[in-house]
Amino acid sequence: MFPEYDVIVVGAGHAGCEAAHAAAKMGSRVLLCTMNMNTIAQMSCNPAMGGVAKGQIVREIDALGGMSGIISDKSMIQFRMLNRSKGPAMWSPRTQNDRMRFAEEWRLALEQTPNVDFWQEMITGLIVKDKRVVGVRTSIGLEISGKSVVLTNGTFLNGLIHIGEKQFGGGRTGEGAAKGITEQLVQIGFEAGRMKTGTPPRVDGRSLDYSKMEIQYGDEKPEKFSYSDETQPLKNQHTCWITYTNKDVHQTLETGFDRSPMFNGRIQGLGPRYCPSIEDKINRFAERERHQIFVEPEGWNTVEMYINGFSTSLPEDVQYKAMRKIPGFENARMFRPGYAIEYDFFPPTQLKLTLETQLIENLYFAGQINGTTGYEEAASQGLVAGINASLKVQEKDPFLLKRSDAYIGVLIDDLINKGTEEPYRMFTSRAEFRLLLRQDNADLRLTQIGHDIGLADDIRLEKVLAKKQNTAKLINDLKQKRLTPDLINNGLENLDTATIKEKVTVDKLIKRPQLGIRDIAPLDQELQSYIAKYEEDVIDQAEIQIKYESYIDKEQQMVEKLNNMENYKIPISFDYLNVSALSAEGRQKLHKIRPETLGQASRISGVSPADLSILTVYLGR
Repeated sequence: MFPEYDVIVVGAGHAGCEAAHAAAKMGSRVLLCTMNMNTIAQMSCNPAMGGVAKGQIVREIDALGGMSGIISDKSMIQFRMLNRSKGPAMWSPRTQNDRMRFAEEWRLALEQTPNVDFWQEMITGLIVKDKRVVGVRTSIGLEISGKSVVLTNGTFLNGLIHIGEKQFGGGRTGEGAAKGITEQLVQIGFEAGRMKTGTPPRVDGRSLDYSKMEIQYGDEKPEKFSYSDETQPLKNQHTCWITYTNKDVHQTLETGFDRSPMFNGRIQGLGPRYCPSIEDKINRFAERERHQIFVEPEGWNTVEMYINGFSTSLPEDVQYKAMRKIPGFENARMFRPGYAIEYDFFPPTQLKLTLETQLIENLYFAGQINGTTGYEEAASQGLVAGINASLKVQEKDPFLLKRSDAYIGVLIDDLINKGTEEPYRMFTSRAEFRLLLRQDNADLRLTQIGHDIGLADDIRLEKVLAKKQNTAKLINDLKQKRLTPDLINNGLENLDTATIKEKVTVDKLIKRPQLGIRDIAPLDQELQSYIAKYEEDVIDQAEIQIKYESYIDKEQQMVEKLNNMENYKIPISFDYLNVSALSAEGRQKLHKIRPETLGQASRISGVSPADLSILTVYLGR
């Protein structure tokens, strides 16, 4: 009935879709197994992609030849570049997406990918021989042979949903839990744990009063995720809104605390530190009188609204009463209540950097099974696991990304070397080389790599090589082009920046905080005509590289230095508690464990890359 597959992917969420697509595009015969063909690439929580650090990951996936960026572009209803007021290392693209179109676009993309087959059924076990996985077993007893298996089970492994005092099995509302795999892996010798996540209520947008909310528009000039020409920026965007909780909301929520599964001990799993439920927020931050609520449309043609910031597992009657006290929600009609979900995960310290397990050869884990949270984190792991499963079957060298290569490299290095005791979420602060790992240069960093392994196509590579060449030429010419005081001083005064007394090259002016290439070009007709020949992304790239040249050089030097961390000894008497620049969690963990080297310190959960950089500076003193 079935051929022998090169790669069997179990689970069709964000990780599974990227794994299946990547392996198939690299020439492997792939079987994608899902419990429900109608929920492929379902956005189980927020209908959005990207955000702080997450947007960089989506750009990296796209640069390597993955699909998350293209799918996000095709289904987006709003685009915003976050943190524009900060430096380019912090700029983070984010799209609000049409939930139904996102899933549809992913399914269509997979169906149009040669070498991908589908099977709708629960996978209840693995077939393992001589510590090597050789296939999977289904709920009706079918055995399917595969040279490698990628597990991307999301929240489905023994999933348990909580709403107040009610609890029932499920991997997502309306869908059953997956059973059998955890028990088998534990019997083999894997360590397993429990984590939890949650989601807010969904409401009828027709019942909301938007006049009581703040409007949140998309960017005036929206961009997109993908570097390819397959997608285009939005011409029209959907509106989102912001409102706030208040004391009445908090007091109403508190009436249900005695029935809260989070507070009465029924939930054993650890939840995400940086995305807490509303009841956790008002309990932990009792001094705050209000919390932001983002009202986000679920798509172009639906009235369903996602209430971002109101994640909860309180009883549905308490959720409903409290929600109606939020400004604009006085007459809100609920489509379904929020809930928490517990699920099994496997501490990622049991994996290799390829995401292959140490105990079972050719078995890979990707996504929430590794203790991460977020679509983007899952998708990037799926991409890496799919690539490596395909390479392993083809007897080729593994695909590895260093911390200095990509946020994806940071993510995997953190998981493997530090593990995680709570759902792991990516932040810019986790990357010590974040000025090198910007969202704008992911294609320059990674497309050649993606092309070398057979994922990014020739058109992608040609476009990147042209961008790199044109950027280098523009930077060189701007360093040669000189402007005279009599020509530009009036313009500089109008731009509220200091005039010049002698000829100066254009790059020197670009280094001024107030000025960019587009500010300077109109001051000289010849320069303006020259700049107009270049694409916008080339101009942006040249400006960033010129403006932050010295900082970029320093980070590149740090890459080399931090490769020697294992040989860097820390004095046993070093007083971490007096280093105020360290994060609170970092100080506590370092003081407790007292690592002998920077290498050991880097693998301590809770010690961020930023903490390591600070520690390096202090030790250098």
